[in-house]
Amino acid sequence: MPEWLWIFIKVFIVVNVLMLHVAYVVYFERKVIGHMQARLGPMRVGWHGLLQPIADGIKLFFKEDIIPSSADKPIFYIAPIIGLLAALGSLAVIPMWEGFSIADLDIGILYILALSSVGSYSVILAGWASNSKYSFLGGLRSSAQVISYEIAMGLSLVGVMMMAGSANLSDIVKAQSEHWFILPQIVAFFVFLMAALAETNRAPFDLPEAETELVAGYATEYSGIRFGLFFMAEYAGMFIMSALAVICFLGGWSGPDFWIFARVPGIVWFLLKVYGFIFFYFWVRATLPRYRYDQLMSLGWKLFIPLALANIIFTGLIKIL
Repeated sequence: MPEWLWIFIKVFIVVNVLMLHVAYVVYFERKVIGHMQARLGPMRVGWHGLLQPIADGIKLFFKEDIIPSSADKPIFYIAPIIGLLAALGSLAVIPMWEGFSIADLDIGILYILALSSVGSYSVILAGWASNSKYSFLGGLRSSAQVISYEIAMGLSLVGVMMMAGSANLSDIVKAQSEHWFILPQIVAFFVFLMAALAETNRAPFDLPEAETELVAGYATEYSGIRFGLFFMAEYAGMFIMSALAVICFLGGWSGPDFWIFARVPGIVWFLLKVYGFIFFYFWVRATLPRYRYDQLMSLGWKLFIPLALANIIFTGLIKIL
């Protein structure tokens, strides 16, 4: 089989599996939060609402696509596509089991951080191009939030790269064959988790789309399939951040190496850990109220960035000693 055909098959499978997960993670979120709030969640379309994501997708696809007359139309069109392409592009370097990734880059972590920065442009451009004060404020909030928490996230992963001696994601997993990095890098893990919530605009850091004061923030003027693209990008971003946390701190595809557990395929362990992080996203959303904007920024600059820097110094000293 030609190399290009094999790469195309891998891309096709990975993207389609992710899109199926994105559709059903919305259903899962509505069910989980429903049960946490003593209600049932979606129940009408299909058994226990199992066909609800398909119904939502069809509805969004055929809804009228309204564009404000004063909007900057080319940028308004392209903004949601940038977000989705950045999220899907990050999939290329994620190793889901040993020897399987679309591209085995030596700078895998830096590639994902770069694309997550590009993804934030979609929110900023959407806010600006909509020519609405609510959207514009959402875009401004997002730009400040992403810059702040991108720094914290990048610094939190420096300790992991120092311990593994590589920025290649497969090498980082192999470096955890004896023990996972979550214990020696517990501070970095905490900073990474909080930064991941802020990077993906999730509660309690969902200030760019705060319904209470900004209507829906950057997405206020969007409708139909373009509105759907933003949320596909957000949920795809949750999977990317969860996968990165699993690879860097929880040993990637590795699981217990005894009894019947040793026979379980690596992809099963990888997905179970990712689902655990996805559940954490929902749990936080159902539990914590939204932060004020000044609290969000002071947390980033006064707590998470100094913590990540202290972790780098501490890891360096341990390596030297």
